[in-house]
Amino acid sequence: MKRLSRRAMLRGVASGVAVSLALPPLEAMLGARGAFADGSASGPFFGLFFWANGTPWHAGHGAEQAGHPDLWTPPSIGPGHAPSELLAPLSRHSPTVITGLTPHTDVPDSPPGQGDGHMRGFMVALTGDRPRSEGFDHPSHTLTALRPSLDQVVARDPAFYGRTPSRFRSLHVGVSEARFHDYGHWNAISYNGPGSQNLPISSVAQLHAMLFGVPADAAATLRRAHLLDAVRDDASSLRARLGSGDRQRLDEHLEHLSEIRRRLELSTGALCTAPGLPSDGDLLTRADALAQLLAVAVHCDLTRVFTFMLTSPASVHSFTDLGVPDGMHKVCHDGGWEQVRAITLQQMTCFARVLDRFAERADPGGTSLLDRGVVFGTSEYGEGFKHGNAEHPVLFAGGGAGRLARGVHARVPGGNLADAHLTALQALGLGTTEWGWNGGQTRDVVAGVLR
Repeated sequence: MKRLSRRAMLRGVASGVAVSLALPPLEAMLGARGAFADGSASGPFFGLFFWANGTPWHAGHGAEQAGHPDLWTPPSIGPGHAPSELLAPLSRHSPTVITGLTPHTDVPDSPPGQGDGHMRGFMVALTGDRPRSEGFDHPSHTLTALRPSLDQVVARDPAFYGRTPSRFRSLHVGVSEARFHDYGHWNAISYNGPGSQNLPISSVAQLHAMLFGVPADAAATLRRAHLLDAVRDDASSLRARLGSGDRQRLDEHLEHLSEIRRRLELSTGALCTAPGLPSDGDLLTRADALAQLLAVAVHCDLTRVFTFMLTSPASVHSFTDLGVPDGMHKVCHDGGWEQVRAITLQQMTCFARVLDRFAERADPGGTSLLDRGVVFGTSEYGEGFKHGNAEHPVLFAGGGAGRLARGVHARVPGGNLADAHLTALQALGLGTTEWGWNGGQTRDVVAGVLR
């Protein structure tokens, strides 16, 4: 059989508009040594998962925060550790947990307020540097980054994409639409540089349209839902030329997209009156739907870099489904420890569901998508009661195409948060040997995390 290109697409016409649909990896795309027909390899992808307001506070965050148990830090160090209470939802994916880290960047005296956890912690966690002093204003919470965030560093590195970048160098999604402010860094976690953000997509229909190439003016959601009809003839023709294993993979891929189509059809009111996007309280439903599409995008090599903002910095999301009437930011400052515990547990449950969508998809050789991934999970500081920067939470999920250890607890009291960034970059096979700025420079990776 004639070999297929890794970039092969199913093509058709919907209402006079040309559409195309990406294919999953197939055996017909592989050469004798496992390389794709265009010479590319099934290498790693990078994902950045962010949740707001850290973790429930305890004595490790400071004297003011003492009096509560540490439900985040696993009880033992090294590989094969037992998960802590708050990490239990993620245990099926054997994440590597790094505890004890803190930002090491300097905090200038002028203008004042640059040490605020929501601001400095966020910037160091995602860019390896402090906020930009120029234009910083603490009373109005106005700030920007000094440099690109970690996801954009990866997406722009020539060693990552090589000569054949994916259609989208990076994709950005957000689940909760609740915002502390409607401007600036409170709306996104991805930066191209000072004053330039990559705003997240929260609409499942919008992300679907972007990925599958249907113009926004092509009768909107219902036509998007019928994308499979437009490429059905091309799919039948391709299927007849595939081996039995690839036919099964193609059928599973189309079935998966049919389920997405079903959900889009329901949202149009064609079968019943639906409210459209999920309510603010239903994080899991929207997180699952967006993760489903991201997994397809990565599996079909539409992108190899994404950010997933579950809740935005200083989130005011109201977890009403947990019986929490106020926004999370207020709950933290009011000292609602038990409520923050329940909220953090739900955020980790959402993280686990996102990882499920990557774990359930496999390449022709049987390697799961998550085995190839380096998914970096973090928040803006250690805890939100006093904006404590100590014990900044960091998680790694995935196998990094064999470079990333799984199920390890690395404990580094007072360790440099930038060490985790450098570890991520090296897990992706990039040639980065130094990371961090303004007092946070490092040449060290976290011991025991790389293979």
